[in-house]
Amino acid sequence: MKRFSLQAVLSAALLPFLACAHMHNSDLTALKLSELEQQLAEIDHELENLADLTLRRGVGALGYRSAVRHNPDEMEWIHIDLGEDVLIDGVALSPVLFRDTESGLQSEGFPAAFRILAGTGTQTNEMAVVTADQTRLPRIAPLTLDFPPVKASWIRLETTRLSPRLKATHYLLQLFEIMVFSGQENVALNRPVTVPPDSPKPRNSFAPAFVVDGFTPYKMDAAHGEQSKAALLFITETSVPARITIDLGIARPINKINLHSANLSYAVPMGNFTTWAVPRHVRIMGANAPDFSDETVLCEYRQETIYDHGPIIMRRFPETTCRYINIHILDHKPVISTPHPSYIAFSEIEVLSNGTNMALHAPVSTCSNITSPDGGLSKITDGLNYDGAILSQRDWMTQLSRRHELEVARPLIADELHHRYERQNVNLRRLGWLAGLLAAGIIIAILVERIIHLRQISTLQERFAADLHDEVGADLHTIGLLSDLADDSAENREALSRLLKEIRTTTEETGEAVRLVARLHSKPAYLNLAEMMQQIAERVVVQLEHEFAIEGAEHLQKLKPRTRSDLYLFYKEALINICRHAEATRLSTRLKATPRHIELTITDNGHGLPDRGLQTVPQSLRRRARLMAARVGVENMPSGGTCIRLTLKIRKPFPWRKQ
Repeated sequence: MKRFSLQAVLSAALLPFLACAHMHNSDLTALKLSELEQQLAEIDHELENLADLTLRRGVGALGYRSAVRHNPDEMEWIHIDLGEDVLIDGVALSPVLFRDTESGLQSEGFPAAFRILAGTGTQTNEMAVVTADQTRLPRIAPLTLDFPPVKASWIRLETTRLSPRLKATHYLLQLFEIMVFSGQENVALNRPVTVPPDSPKPRNSFAPAFVVDGFTPYKMDAAHGEQSKAALLFITETSVPARITIDLGIARPINKINLHSANLSYAVPMGNFTTWAVPRHVRIMGANAPDFSDETVLCEYRQETIYDHGPIIMRRFPETTCRYINIHILDHKPVISTPHPSYIAFSEIEVLSNGTNMALHAPVSTCSNITSPDGGLSKITDGLNYDGAILSQRDWMTQLSRRHELEVARPLIADELHHRYERQNVNLRRLGWLAGLLAAGIIIAILVERIIHLRQISTLQERFAADLHDEVGADLHTIGLLSDLADDSAENREALSRLLKEIRTTTEETGEAVRLVARLHSKPAYLNLAEMMQQIAERVVVQLEHEFAIEGAEHLQKLKPRTRSDLYLFYKEALINICRHAEATRLSTRLKATPRHIELTITDNGHGLPDRGLQTVPQSLRRRARLMAARVGVENMPSGGTCIRLTLKIRKPFPWRKQ
């Protein structure tokens, strides 16, 4: 058995859209927004150029219905004898449609999964295997399958899974029409059909022969072409057969004729039966001689019941070469008709050669007993019907099938786009709020930076003033003290010389201090803070008894230069205040340093300070303590004198600030 994959079955034109139809949400989410928009635009453009799925109305055959099955895996089959070996390359299956009160128009009995077999007397080929997912049920459109051409004299549909009946628990196979294509030609038209022996007997609108009668549940409604109404013909004399003649211009090989009936389904309710103006018995003759002396019978159409009629009456016959086509109206009365039995009407007559209409725009004439009230004989071969252009059966079925695939895919893509747009709107709103917050943050940051900058300027000004006061003021006071001592030692030249040198050194240090303050730098000598504090104590309190004790000197070296400078200047200012105001004779300094704390205690035996709360601490000392973020307190001793205590907490630096 020769086998073809389903990928070979599907036409190349449908593959991109079938891929879309099979997409799950997870597949669509992987696509970019621009790709989704492009796919949706391509689908919409394609839909505009496809035939509309317009349903016919009235009474007609419904195709084939199998026996009822209780197991969906039971096999049903339909076998079509093509009569001769012919190359086939496609199949179209039309579903049987019913109107459900809840879900609307639905198909019933369309096979959920099946395979297509075809072959000759010696060979069988598996042309297609269609799974339940690939049929994409429910569907009201036909399903078309294309496959590589293969020679076959029969074709067979076998189900591998049946679908349930509407609102029922049992299963069956129903098909309105099966078309088997050889190029554009439906070679299954009116061919013998075989079904399982236990199938129901033909009754009413269901019979095996109806599945190949060429009728479908649709009206041909092409996307292009102008509207053309049917040509209404009136038979004036009914005693002799009426005749319509089409001149093909030259002798051509033909093998099929399509009679398009009048368009009646637009009226609600319909004013006539669908068989209105369709002759009951028509014989198609072909000839090459202008006098029709050589005419032969090509085919006949008989309307035995109301089920023998449809929008397009199609008849195939062995290929015959002829120029003239004579349509003999042997019985113009339809099976069921309203009064006006003498009218016949055709919206188009196609004379086909392997799918090509040889009668397009061909001249049409009638015999003397037929008149055309509207003079519209040219409408019979204008290639148009009431809904536009006339398509080949294969193109028509392919377009309807493709429309179904696109209409399945479009909501998935549109829904994903809708969710993307909603997320975009949410993100845009969030971005708007974020932009507003960012703008507010920038404004606040600018204001905070401005405030910080102003505070920094204020702090720098305060520090500059404090440094000048503490550095220069202390040095000037020292110079004053040394000058007083020099004046007292005027007669002792050795002591005077020493004091003058000390004054000279102090003035140089004062000048250097002014330059350092102006440049906002700390003295490099502050690296040896303990020694500097001892030196300044000896210089400033030269006339007092002084005791200096230090604990944890090694921790002082780890302080920031600015902190060492502030600590030194605080101590220097405290000594100056004691010398100026305390009238003390004895001074004690104790400096205790740990990795996390610095405590400086300065005690004198002077007359103390008046108790004024926080204001007891001299302003210069409060200012210096504030600059180094330390706490300072002053208390009067019970035995007399003052104790100044400075406590500084050493903050641990952040890791990224470590050197």
